[in-house]
Amino acid sequence: MEKYKNLIGGKLVPPISGEYFENLNPADNTDIVGLFPKSDERDIETAVQAAKDASPTWGETPPPKRGEFIYKVGELLLRNQEELAQVIVREMGKTMPESMGDIKSSADVAYFMAGEGRRMYGQTTFSSLEKRWALTKRFPVGVCGLITAWNAPMAIITWKLFPAVICGNAVVLKPSEDTPLSAHFLGEILREAGFPDGVVNIVYGIGPETGKALVKNRDIDLISFTGSTAIGRSIAEECGRRLKKCSLELGGKNGLIVMSDADLDAAAKAAASGAFSTAGQRCASTSRVFVHAAVYETFLKKLLEETKKMKVGPGTDPSTRVCPIINKRQFESILSYIEAAKKDGARLLVGGQALRGGKYAKGHFIEPTIFANVDIRSKLAQEEIFGPVLAVFRISSLEEGIELINAVDYGLTGSIFTSSIELAMHALEKIQVGCCYVNAPTFGSEPHLPFGGLKNSGNGAREPGTQALDVFSNWKTIYMDYSGLAQNSQFKTT
Repeated sequence: MEKYKNLIGGKLVPPISGEYFENLNPADNTDIVGLFPKSDERDIETAVQAAKDASPTWGETPPPKRGEFIYKVGELLLRNQEELAQVIVREMGKTMPESMGDIKSSADVAYFMAGEGRRMYGQTTFSSLEKRWALTKRFPVGVCGLITAWNAPMAIITWKLFPAVICGNAVVLKPSEDTPLSAHFLGEILREAGFPDGVVNIVYGIGPETGKALVKNRDIDLISFTGSTAIGRSIAEECGRRLKKCSLELGGKNGLIVMSDADLDAAAKAAASGAFSTAGQRCASTSRVFVHAAVYETFLKKLLEETKKMKVGPGTDPSTRVCPIINKRQFESILSYIEAAKKDGARLLVGGQALRGGKYAKGHFIEPTIFANVDIRSKLAQEEIFGPVLAVFRISSLEEGIELINAVDYGLTGSIFTSSIELAMHALEKIQVGCCYVNAPTFGSEPHLPFGGLKNSGNGAREPGTQALDVFSNWKTIYMDYSGLAQNSQFKTT
């Protein structure tokens, strides 16, 4: 059994505690992918110091030169795409096409952010005073702590990492304990691309221990976190006490509206794919569908037909559409939501069971599950489940659909299916989300556009896109006065 090591200061080093944790295949819990360091605050301290040491030189490296390193990483990601995707299939459970997409997304972000090294524009503007220039310029934040989720184990890391390093920051990355091997191979690629020692450090460990130590470290200038709203809130509180910059990409309870003039075949495919691909383990998964009464029964029939095509199985099976649940804790949580929905009186239309025995015996598998007659105030309608569970509602108008889609504490993504430009534009204006789609599923973001949510789905930060540069850089306003006078814009100096 291979024991992996932390990447600190360009070297692979074992945890100071000498303790390790198992990385398990969610499709087969007898398959131990590897043993990874169970790091503590001492390892974090060492990694942060390595980042601090590397930070001045890297921050003074011209952004176009930083971009060359990132571009090289993008090339290596694509060159090794299939091998890296197989790692994701094994340790996270995704299907091969989904895993290939994870690597492609990472490479896309690499190329985009490498290009930002040639831009990273500030502003030059007029002063209200004579013989004075006014301009702005970006500067690095310092040492950034990145804490990432397991459901897109390469893409979520790179969405944070590449904006951070193009802005001149050094990084300490704490990847999810459920998918550490993807981070290990990314570290190998970073080394092959020639990243200077200490610019990117990777420390493995358990969230409440290693992640907490990273957040509390006095020399970390910024925390960027992707995960649950509850944990994000506690991180924000700690960062607030220490006045650290904080970027949070949190949960979602995403809705899709189907109007009477919609392409029902496309809408049913989008709802099934959005709800059940990756077993619903996306922050942007479709959790609720609001269907106009005039097409409700027809749509429901088509949705059930599409859902029955969603075969559950291990990601290694080419016919699999619904992968395993990441771990036992999440598996039991999803089943508890299903049982609660039954007790609340929701009508189970399909699924609702764990799959056991045979090829499912060694993993965590749940059938795609659809409920109707759901109380909008229930846990099923209000809380993020992060599993293959979908609630369907009947609506009488677009206004009712918008009211219900907004009637949650989340605001990440939303969608409407309609052939009316008037209805589409009205929905785009009124749905309270950070990302809105017309005639498309509730997921599928592109690297040159910002991703993030409103309300409990985040704290206003966005990634990637150029907006991520605002997270990972500080603005400096510069005045250049050549008047020979001690002039200022507030009052006249005598």
